[in-house]
Amino acid sequence: MLKRSIGKNAAVLALFALVTAGTLAITQITTREPIERAIREASARALLEIIPLERHSNDLLVDTYPIPKQYWAMLGLKQGGNINLARESSGVIDAVIIPTVAPDGYSGPIQMLVGVNRDGSIAGVRVTNHAETPGLGDKVEVKKSDWILSFNGKSLADPERDQWKVQKDGGAFDQFTGATITPRAVVKQVRKVLDFVAEHQQEIFTAPVSGRAVEVEQPHVNEGQRNGEKN
Repeated sequence: MLKRSIGKNAAVLALFALVTAGTLAITQITTREPIERAIREASARALLEIIPLERHSNDLLVDTYPIPKQYWAMLGLKQGGNINLARESSGVIDAVIIPTVAPDGYSGPIQMLVGVNRDGSIAGVRVTNHAETPGLGDKVEVKKSDWILSFNGKSLADPERDQWKVQKDGGAFDQFTGATITPRAVVKQVRKVLDFVAEHQQEIFTAPVSGRAVEVEQPHVNEGQRNGEKN
């Protein structure tokens, strides 16, 4: 009797485990595509804030160039990353978007995307992740302040390289009232990206087409995003 009861319970447990595993598998299959689509649209939206649709004819998400490992440290990347390439209809690369991390934010690393035009000027900068103090350091977010837009059009020649500092340090960039460490870290890291591009301009802007040509549904963007401006 006891053996029969144990066997019955084991069978019930095995059936329960099988049903649970099947349910999880079905859930994963049915939700994977929507999740992947949502991630893709969010990533595309961030890129389009820097380089709007009018400036490229390719898919920024798939046309990429891997960052050589020897430059990961310079860009603050621990696991590497890809440069997103923006091409004109002729195939010429008009601008690139480079991932970078400022390691010395007030509350930790500050993850960013830095767009650089072919002429070496900045197309735009966006902070994608940070843990800076609300009301102070979080002014690096475009939805909190237009400070990050002050990089637009800047280059290593304007201002001169030794002026790529906050005003408190004798440089050309504003700091936040009551918060200097955060903008200092961002300015320094953006300059490093410009240094990287200047050193490897030929290599980056002649990168071959990568990925596959795909038809993608462009994420919804408003007129401000199309012009690369703050909402």
